[in-house]
Amino acid sequence: MCRVVDLQQAVLAKNDACAHTLREDLAARGTAVVNLLSSPGSGKTALLERELTLAHSRGIPVAALTADLATENDAVRLARSGVPVKQVLTDGLCHLEAEMLGGHLHGWLPADTRLLFIENVGNLVCPASYDLGETLRIVLASVTEGEDKPLKYPAAFGLAHLVVVTKTDIAEAVSFDEKEFRANVERINPGVEVVLTSARGGEGDGLLLDRALAARDGAPVHIPVMTRKSHHVHDAEDGQPHDEGHTHEGHAHDDEGHTHHGEHAHAARAQDRGHAHPTDSDTVASSRS
Repeated sequence: MCRVVDLQQAVLAKNDACAHTLREDLAARGTAVVNLLSSPGSGKTALLERELTLAHSRGIPVAALTADLATENDAVRLARSGVPVKQVLTDGLCHLEAEMLGGHLHGWLPADTRLLFIENVGNLVCPASYDLGETLRIVLASVTEGEDKPLKYPAAFGLAHLVVVTKTDIAEAVSFDEKEFRANVERINPGVEVVLTSARGGEGDGLLLDRALAARDGAPVHIPVMTRKSHHVHDAEDGQPHDEGHTHEGHAHDDEGHTHHGEHAHAARAQDRGHAHPTDSDTVASSRS
């Protein structure tokens, strides 16, 4: 059991170190990373396409990298915006990792890019564990997913710098309770901003772009309580500085190959039954620039 935990901690520590280097390298060239997390079907591709199109029309140099287990459908959609887009196929891996991301950016990312939007794999468990060197982490949830989504996925929502509600044009039809959703977000991540958007109706157009540009230009970014607590535990345990102090979630596999997820605080070195995924970038099956 301890060997599994030690391996997982080593994998996550390696990712954090890679993320720190990636963040510094991108910052030195004037590029900020926006990491978008959500469940499948939340509408983040549609919303991102609108934001990229708006950036292109304003002459703002942005790029996007989208990750999926299979198909290049999202990259094709995002490329309609006119900005550089790259697809990464993970061939079953449920998240992106910093080393993997760095490998795909090398030789592809245009030198003048101000914002790089990362559309992470559709999943609110695994991606929450991995820092990608982002300046801004945004979690999206559609009005169809239920007001208790933040309570079900505390790490994803608890480490967000911004929470986005999508598909608000159908909020009334699905009886979405905005007040309850906001209250649940506040319980998990006090003080984080929640914004409403609709790719179809146009509500919130430009909000993600504006928030990302502000963060890139040095505007204060919300610091989640979960991040602050992780910093304090790290410092108390080993006296070493840490980049983000993300909460990590483990993955256990049953005999049928199904994945089960159990959350734990990586900062607290809590024991977990899960198995860590490898960080070797060879796990990416293919990509197309």
